[in-house]
Formats: sequence, structure tokens, C-alpha cells
Amino acid sequence: MEYQGVFERYEKKYLLTEETYRQVAKQLHGHMQPDRYGPSTICNVYFDTPDYRIIRRSLEKPVYKEKLRLRSYGVPQAGSCVYVELKKKYKGVVYKRRTGMTLRQAEDYLYRGGALPCPSQIGREIEWFLSFYRQVLPAMYLSYRRAAFCGREDSGLRVTFDADITWRQTALFLGRGSWGNLLLPAGTRLMEIKAPSAMPVWLARVLDAARVYPVSFSKYGAAYEQAMQLDTGLEKKGETISA
Repeated sequence: MEYQGVFERYEKKYLLTEETYRQVAKQLHGHMQPDRYGPSTICNVYFDTPDYRIIRRSLEKPVYKEKLRLRSYGVPQAGSCVYVELKKKYKGVVYKRRTGMTLRQAEDYLYRGGALPCPSQIGREIEWFLSFYRQVLPAMYLSYRRAAFCGREDSGLRVTFDADITWRQTALFLGRGSWGNLLLPAGTRLMEIKAPSAMPVWLARVLDAARVYPVSFSKYGAAYEQAMQLDTGLEKKGETISA
């Protein structure tokens, strides 16, 4: 399993109409190239306490916040590689730790309280998170189609475009497929710019010309708020664990 396990970077998010997306994407071609994975469907299960303490705290916009999720690229099978990810944000800087394992191992660990299959420093950080919050259960499924690009001269610069973001609170297993409630209006894309330091001048000019401005947006947070507005009852997560 070859993957990057540690990330430290600044992230900015933007909501784009289809027209603006095409305008911005066209301007990226001379500076960016598709990353090695190409277009992909990203599937996630976010974990939280029974009272949604983690996401409610995150929505208060504290100086420090963190989330735990299980991620796959495409709908996985039992033996597919997936990633347990701990994402932290402190004073605008995003720190992500992730460790790879099979879907079967990840579910044994996160859903059924089994042992961490590959002990490591990252694993110890995840173990501390689970111990601190005491009862952490699957809370929200989120998936989306992603087109990802990296800088031709600076591979640390990444720009991603997410479309068809969907969420659900039932069938909280990656293997159950990519489906759910649409999070954003049809045609809206979420663009994320991820860089190890300041945004390059040429990219700032592209955004300025397109009149694109950063927004505060969390997929899990927006899905949680949408669920509250729809009065879904936010099902007790303990009832969703059984496959």
C-alpha cells in the first residue's frame, strides 16, 4: 500500500457554479496537471459521539478542531485498501494523519472494537482520539466525484473539484455504495486549494478574474445541518452498526 500518511497544509474552499468552474478549470491547464489517480469517487464514513459532540463543536469554529473518518477511493470490497484518517485544524493549518488497511480490518477496528491491525505513531494518535471521546460510532456517510490536479512545478500545490456530494445517515458502510441526499444544488462544485504555504500569485489572479472568493464550508458540517433542517431525527448511531 503506497500512500502519503502525513499532510500539513493550508486549505481554502470555494463554491462554484458550472460556468465559473469551467472558466477556472480552463485557466489551470498551463500550471496544473491531473494527479496520478485521475477522476475518482471518494467515499467516507465520519465518526462521532452519540450526541454529535465532535461536529457540533466544529461548527462553533474553534481555534482547534478534529474529525475522524474512514475513506476509500471507489466503492471497496472486503479486501480493498481503505484509510482511517484523523484530520485536525489549528489556526488555519490542516494536519492530516492516515493509515491504510483493508476494509475488513478497518471495520473490525472501528465498528467492532478490534485491535488496531498496524500499530504506528499515527495509529497511537487515532487510539488517543477514540479514548478521549470514549464512545465513537459511525455518524454520516459522504461521497462525491472528484477531479484532482497538482502543480506542474510545485507538486505540493493541489486543486480539487468535487461534484455530486451526497450524504446519508443509514447504511453507514463504505461497501454499501455511493448514494444519498444531494448536499448542494445541481451543478454546484466545491473547489479546494491545498498548498504547503501561500497561494501562488498566478492562482490568486485566476480567482480574482473569475470573482471567486473563499467560503467556510465543511461537508460533514453542512450535511449535519441539512439533516437537522430536514428533521430526520438524526438516528441514534448505535442502531446503525450491524451490517
